[in-house]
Amino acid sequence: MEEKNVAVVGAGLVGSLLAVLLAKKGMNVDVFERRPDLRKAKAIGGRSINLALSNRGFKALELAGFADEIKSIAIPMYGRKMHDIEGNLTYQPYGKEDEAIYSVSRGQLNQKLMNLADDYKNIRYRFDHACEGIELDKNEIHFKNTSTNSLEKYNYQQIFGTDGAFSAVRGSLQKTPMFNYAQEYLPHGYKELHFPANEDGTHCFDKNCLHIWPRGEFMLIALPNLDGSFTVTLFFPMKGETSFESLDTEEKVVDFFEKTFPDTLPYLPNLTKDFFENPTSTLVTIRCNPWNFEDKVLLLGDASHAVVPFYGQGLNAGMEDCTILMDLMENYKGKPEDFLATYSEKRVADGNAIADLALYNYIEMRDLAGDEDFLLRKKIERKFSDMYPNKWMPLYSQVTFSHIPYSEALAAGNKQRKIMDEVMKMEDIHDVWDEPKVIEKILSLVE
Repeated sequence: MEEKNVAVVGAGLVGSLLAVLLAKKGMNVDVFERRPDLRKAKAIGGRSINLALSNRGFKALELAGFADEIKSIAIPMYGRKMHDIEGNLTYQPYGKEDEAIYSVSRGQLNQKLMNLADDYKNIRYRFDHACEGIELDKNEIHFKNTSTNSLEKYNYQQIFGTDGAFSAVRGSLQKTPMFNYAQEYLPHGYKELHFPANEDGTHCFDKNCLHIWPRGEFMLIALPNLDGSFTVTLFFPMKGETSFESLDTEEKVVDFFEKTFPDTLPYLPNLTKDFFENPTSTLVTIRCNPWNFEDKVLLLGDASHAVVPFYGQGLNAGMEDCTILMDLMENYKGKPEDFLATYSEKRVADGNAIADLALYNYIEMRDLAGDEDFLLRKKIERKFSDMYPNKWMPLYSQVTFSHIPYSEALAAGNKQRKIMDEVMKMEDIHDVWDEPKVIEKILSLVE
């Protein structure tokens, strides 16, 4: 392959992984990051949701040769554990017995990927470089070096924008003709809280589950960390009668948790401190099209398709971008100048599909996860899938444990939802769900 000088703007998870994959192709890669070197930070936390790595992410990590190293800093979660207001637990497995999603700290994962990238002599990190825009006719990037307060300019054959939901690279593309862009905020935000480890270093709840406290218009979730703690996230309305805005005193916060999440209070010794010191962050969906500018610039990860975190696929989708790009590089047969456009055409529909899936899954997690009818639907689906695996793969498994394109999974899921709507209309379904006639009904609708 022709040796190229390329830039990756954004040294986050997708950018650091992409840099390695491009370096393995023989390219010289400069990685620019507006923040200082994350590996020198004293503490990481306060605003980051723990990540859930699954099959799509691991496929990209395997391509880079990092899968085992990353799995060593992650904890498998085999299902959801729902906590009702009385403290009763309901368990819902994610997939088959050995299928799991993996809880991993965003900061730890980012540090690990940077350290692994350092093994490549053709990767160079440039920290404290804030992108000010791209002069597209020259493919010249302008940066403000925040450590010296100077302006710097660099030219590259190709530029890859992996600089997140509020991408400066995308900002330059948005000024070009025929570039479509949309952003939508949820009326909910999130705040990070913390369950410390027990005195003996163990976890206070089952460490191999994602814990959810669904409460209708809002929810609390907890993901395990290696040190015995849990990263806890409250997803909550930003404004209104019950909201971040209304919980404005320590007394109100404690009273709210006593009434709404009573089984968590013994494990939240720093509740009010975390609540008022940790930032309240927003939740945004970003869509754009195309993801490229000619053969010069390409957007990947959140820069092209930021999604809300409720399917645990934001990171996985960004890493899958890298897999698909590498696969296209290996097998591309078209004109070189059309390469980036071909990638964009192939991937935009999947970016839009996972955005839609993530928005729907928020409703499922906060409103339906503890609902009797919903749990029965899942039980019937699981039984049918076990009996006829070639006829029915649950939507969650298609998204999380396969490499089926997101757009195809969404279409299949919509069809399955209509089928299950019909099944749930059957007379006395809660009493007869385990009878052969229910399976026969699904079979007749699937065929």
